[in-house]
Amino acid sequence: MSSTASASGSSSARERRSFRTRISALPKPAKLGLMVLAALFAYALPLLEPPFITTPGTDFGGVLFTVAVYMLVALGLNIVVGYAGLLDLGYVAFYAVGAYTVAVLTSEHGNWPYLLAIPMAVGVAMLSGLALGAPTLRVRGDYLAIVTLGFGEIVRLTLVNTPWLGSAAGIARIDRPPSIELFTIPHLNWDTGVPLVDFGQTTIFVRFGVLDLIPYYWLALTVIILVLFGDKLIKDSRVGRSWEATREDEDAAELMGVPTFRFKLLAFAMGAFVGGLSGALFAGRQGFVSPQSFLLLLSILFVAAVVVGGQGNRWGVMIGAAIVAYLPERFRGFEEWRVMLFGAALIVLAIYRPQGILPPRRTVRARRMEQEIEELEEGTEEEGARG
Repeated sequence: MSSTASASGSSSARERRSFRTRISALPKPAKLGLMVLAALFAYALPLLEPPFITTPGTDFGGVLFTVAVYMLVALGLNIVVGYAGLLDLGYVAFYAVGAYTVAVLTSEHGNWPYLLAIPMAVGVAMLSGLALGAPTLRVRGDYLAIVTLGFGEIVRLTLVNTPWLGSAAGIARIDRPPSIELFTIPHLNWDTGVPLVDFGQTTIFVRFGVLDLIPYYWLALTVIILVLFGDKLIKDSRVGRSWEATREDEDAAELMGVPTFRFKLLAFAMGAFVGGLSGALFAGRQGFVSPQSFLLLLSILFVAAVVVGGQGNRWGVMIGAAIVAYLPERFRGFEEWRVMLFGAALIVLAIYRPQGILPPRRTVRARRMEQEIEELEEGTEEEGARG
């Protein structure tokens, strides 16, 4: 009787289709349409200012820019942690290298245009990733985590003690992205409970100034879309499969002919690429950088975003990054309690969803198969006991 119930339960579990499975079963035009609608909504979000999502007392456009930068950082760190299985606790170093490269080239040390400084920042960040990975990727696990942690602190202390980098005072007067003032877009006003077009509050498309931070969010969102496209291409390629093999069992991958060191070094370089790009966007929006902007706590938050969202899943890590960046700003009114609320939310997620909010499909299939095997084994044991 119980074996029949377990068998029927497993069959009904197979018949149930998750939301993600239904989406994947849609035809390509429908998927493309949904993605376009989601992108348009994301671009329009700071103009809509939904009452339950907006951050009272804090500029909503600035908060969304921070969320977008965290998402971009999480995508880069996911390559290292989620795809290649390498624990990097000093990822903030690449973030700082990208920001300081833009600051040095566009401030008093140089007169480079902002857009020309971005490729240089990305290149320097990649070189720093190679410089870190080449001598250290021979070690694994906790040893690698300690080495990357030390690298992050070395970069920060170097910034503090280097006079031509501004030392502890940092670098100011960083160049901003070039503006193209085409037209103005009004915001929505929800004060009456009904959305009304507010022509008194508008955003100029596209002017990168000091007061209106929405264009910076649009720029970061555009970069995220481009990085997502590249992330999908590389994940579905031979490189992505080699990363997955290295993550699951490095020794077995070596025996199968995968040059694991080369691919781990490539993962570090690609992760540093995205980290440097994120730092360049941060420097252009901030207009000022200092070593205090790149503390170790930031690395811990980046890792938390990847783990909470579901390491190995690009959409999951973006959700995790949005939670990590948004919740402290949303509860800024509870100044004394917002950190505790944020920590409690992370603890709840770690207890009830240890695999992350949106784990990779492979992880979900493996867990489902393990549950079915356990149910079959329990049914077999019960039948044997009755016999």
